[in-house]
Amino acid sequence: MDYFALFLDSLCLLVGHWVMHLFFISRLTGKKLRGRYFAAYLLLLSMIQFLSSRLALDGTLAVGAGVLALYALSRYGMGNQRSVAWLSAVLSYYVSQLSFGIINSIEAAVFPRFIGSPLLYLLLAAAQLLFFALCAGCYHAVLKLLTWTEDSRTPYIGLLLFPGLFFFAAELYILQTAYSFFAPTVSLEEVGKHGTLLLLQVMGLAALLCTLYAYRQLCQGFQAQAALQSLTQASHAQRVYIAEARLRYEQTRAFRHDIKNHLSVLDGLLRSGKPEEGRAYLKKLEAASEALSFPYQTGNPVVDILLGEKLGLAKEIPAEVSLVLPQPCGIDDFDLCVLFANALDNAISACRSGGGERALRIGGKRQGDFYLLTFENTCPEGPLPPAGTGLANIRAVAEKYHGAVLTEKAEGRFCLSVLLDIASVNT
Repeated sequence: MDYFALFLDSLCLLVGHWVMHLFFISRLTGKKLRGRYFAAYLLLLSMIQFLSSRLALDGTLAVGAGVLALYALSRYGMGNQRSVAWLSAVLSYYVSQLSFGIINSIEAAVFPRFIGSPLLYLLLAAAQLLFFALCAGCYHAVLKLLTWTEDSRTPYIGLLLFPGLFFFAAELYILQTAYSFFAPTVSLEEVGKHGTLLLLQVMGLAALLCTLYAYRQLCQGFQAQAALQSLTQASHAQRVYIAEARLRYEQTRAFRHDIKNHLSVLDGLLRSGKPEEGRAYLKKLEAASEALSFPYQTGNPVVDILLGEKLGLAKEIPAEVSLVLPQPCGIDDFDLCVLFANALDNAISACRSGGGERALRIGGKRQGDFYLLTFENTCPEGPLPPAGTGLANIRAVAEKYHGAVLTEKAEGRFCLSVLLDIASVNT
């Protein structure tokens, strides 16, 4: 009977544990699993098992060596950060040890009464299946609360290592001091003891999940704070654009109002035979008109100023603008500023990150009651980065005007299409 139990435990520890460890770390860190990871980790575990049996090492030392092996694989094999590699290794071992301890509590309290019965074999096999199911469920719960990628914002991730080590050390102590394969007694005292240990381990799991939940909320708070700061800065910049557009508009109106007077002065200079003074006056008029003109004429002064400033700072990127906004447009100037500012920032950033050809094209056309804006730019090869605050702001504007946003990438070019319902705001 002891050989059968030993076989099941060895199968659980040497076959089930190491496979689940690697799958858990892969899912937790977003790294793709490779065959060499399995081979390397299995080799390390075999060496640890061989040395611990030959040198009669304490079980705690063997488990510690396993954590170090898993850390080394996560850190140097998968390329995870140091804090992430430590945390993932500790959590991986803790969950498996915890699941093993919970099943041991049940076995120690229930199984001794079946010693000598053929039913014990079936119960042991069922216990191992229950262990794998419990371990997988615990891993799933942890992944729901704590999954990140290289571009995730995970501030102070190293702080999770301390509670993780505490839970792991407590569970390891319970396993090393409270359990044996089978106790020859089924007294109420023993049942109560193992019931208490079972409760403590379940509470330990709950405490870990609560800690991870609190950390996730902390990360979401940091992300919301960063998004709020970005929106505040964008809002300030957009209000500056709007104020400048209104100032330009008033200056243009004043210039047009005074143009007759300017022409009268110029005519008087020419009639009085002062061509040199007339030419000088004409140059001043040209300079004044150029100061009031926009490099891009869309029919909206806010968009004109924004295009001129954004594209003026990116002169190295050839830009083509074929855009005339309908009049009346019906779209608030602030919303237009949000849309164009974020779309241009993303497009210019993508063009600059690519190493080859650079190009940017902005277009717009009316389709019935809708107006379609398109921003097409060159971009580097590879998958698209995760959507950030800029695209979220664009989607918010599109939803406000009962429209939609479509993104496409093909052959080194990215296209952002924004459809707005201008009839619903004009009626």
